[in-house]
Amino acid sequence: QLQVAESGGGLVQPGGSLRLSCAASGLTLTYYDIAWFRQAPGKEREGVSCISASADITHYANFVKGRFTISKDTLKTIVYLQMNNLKPEDTAVYYCAVPKDPGGGCGTSLTDDDFRYWGQGTQVTVSS
Repeated sequence: QLQVAESGGGLVQPGGSLRLSCAASGLTLTYYDIAWFRQAPGKEREGVSCISASADITHYANFVKGRFTISKDTLKTIVYLQMNNLKPEDTAVYYCAVPKDPGGGCGTSLTDDDFRYWGQGTQVTVSS
């Protein structure tokens, strides 16, 4: 059974850092574009960042550019989201998503409908 799982969330002070991880069972992430989304209380889910299967293409939402970095591990089986200089407005549940089309998950805009598999999410809270 395919499962996607995120980890690494937590409580951090403004200006702090966290690294989120995304792994999957029943699916080899090596062959898939992967995206991160987030959903804050009372708001719609929004795309944060994505990385191509070969890890040579990345995209970031404007509100995280220069602060977040997406990457894959050497074997390309784990996807990371390094989040630096966190702000209170980054508080949200962060989701890892696998696209319906393995190569269709890393365009300049990210749309929920393009993704088939989702993790349960990991809570990130930025507060002093």
